[in-house]
Amino acid sequence: MIAITTANGKAHESEANLRRQGAVLVTGASSGIGYATALRLARNGTIVFAGIRRQIDGESLLREGAGNIKPMLIDVADRTSILRAHAKIESLREYRLDGLVNNAGISLAGPLELLPLAEIRKQFEVNFFGALAMIQTFLPLLRDSGGRIVNVSSISGKLAVPFVGAYSASKFALEAASDALRLELRPFGVSVSVVEPGAVRTPIWRRSADASLRILDEAPLERRADYDAAIRHMMRFAQQQELRGVPPEHVARVIERALVARRPQARYLVGADARLRLLVARLPEAIRDLIITAALGGATRRAEPAAASRHF
Repeated sequence: MIAITTANGKAHESEANLRRQGAVLVTGASSGIGYATALRLARNGTIVFAGIRRQIDGESLLREGAGNIKPMLIDVADRTSILRAHAKIESLREYRLDGLVNNAGISLAGPLELLPLAEIRKQFEVNFFGALAMIQTFLPLLRDSGGRIVNVSSISGKLAVPFVGAYSASKFALEAASDALRLELRPFGVSVSVVEPGAVRTPIWRRSADASLRILDEAPLERRADYDAAIRHMMRFAQQQELRGVPPEHVARVIERALVARRPQARYLVGADARLRLLVARLPEAIRDLIITAALGGATRRAEPAAASRHF
């Protein structure tokens, strides 16, 4: 069993003494990073409450989780769903909630000019407000155990690039909230860490590309034409990044480290590209803009004006 220590570095008493087994709640465990994290923790002896959206998503977790995974339907954008999960976990008196991993997230790419506000709000509901709702709801249990919160952000929460502005904004918000929470909760023995992966081999960007293209197809033709070539170039770039990304198991290993380290760090970067992008983020804006434009291969260059639409 993994020994999860309290924020001050002191290990919890043994299960025999407390008669309660430590557990970790992981949201977004249906696939990708959340799935890999749930399996890694479970195989190392930790009880995992695995937040999934559909019951069928829990079947493979049950098969692979060494008997330590308890799938739980959780939609982080639905307050009722969160409260139902809280009531269930609180009723399981044989377990003690030692950790919360806020991993659930969605991504929608595209020019901010064209993305419907409803879709941008949806992204914030999951990536930011959903994580905050989970924290607010489960904090009483985490304060009782001196537990830990691990928020899975992204290096996009440090460096915003064209056509991923909505996703980056939601992750910037999560980073800011995590900084505040880390200091607010320290007196109560609850630590807060942020994990910032770069490119990861998960389905999120493929699903994002498909959804983005469907939405952008509905944009007015005369407005979309200005971005069309750049959008398609950016989609190809994102797909290439996904293929070059680290496996989700690498991120899961870092999340586990944040949960069990004697003195958890405030932030954990994952991947060489994340470290490189953090360096770029710290450069003066003019230099940073040149580097990003070059890296995107001209995806931000303005299209030639259409003859029929530029007369005044």
